Amino acid sequence: MAIFNTPQPAAKKDVAPSFAADPLPPRDAAPTPAESPATQPATGPRPVANTAKESLIASDLTIEGKIEGSGHVRIAGRFKGDVNVQGDLTIEPGAKLAGGVRANKVTVSGELEGNIDSASQVELTNSGAIHGDLKADTLTVASGSRIRGHVECGNWGDKASARNGSERGNG
Repeated sequence: MAIFNTPQPAAKKDVAPSFAADPLPPRDAAPTPAESPATQPATGPRPVANTAKESLIASDLTIEGKIEGSGHVRIAGRFKGDVNVQGDLTIEPGAKLAGGVRANKVTVSGELEGNIDSASQVELTNSGAIHGDLKADTLTVASGSRIRGHVECGNWGDKASARNGSERGNG
């Protein structure tokens, strides 16, 4: 019976995690099966997907603050504060948002207590409720949903009507 004495690797020092991007593989490295030449374009870099990232506030979270930026936001918990995104906002069933909203598309399946300002599309599902004023290009309202407030739909192009609507109280 032979016993082999193999050297043990040196103990690794604890290193703080780095948030820098991973370095690119060397150019002479062989492509992986997913990167084989058959799946790559003949010339030029790989196409970049034009999809926005989505942020989620989980159902067991309650957060107070402000959300601003690009990308999509999905609220399944409770959020108190304004949401201003260049993307879509989804309020899940059972979720609650208390604050003002500015987004491209707003889907309300939970509860929104606040105003929606300048959305291109608002969808109110059968479990959704809005208590506040709404201004959007299009509005889709499902049977069983609830809304209380001043509603302006379409592209009126009249700034005075928006100003007058904000001076009125909720009905």
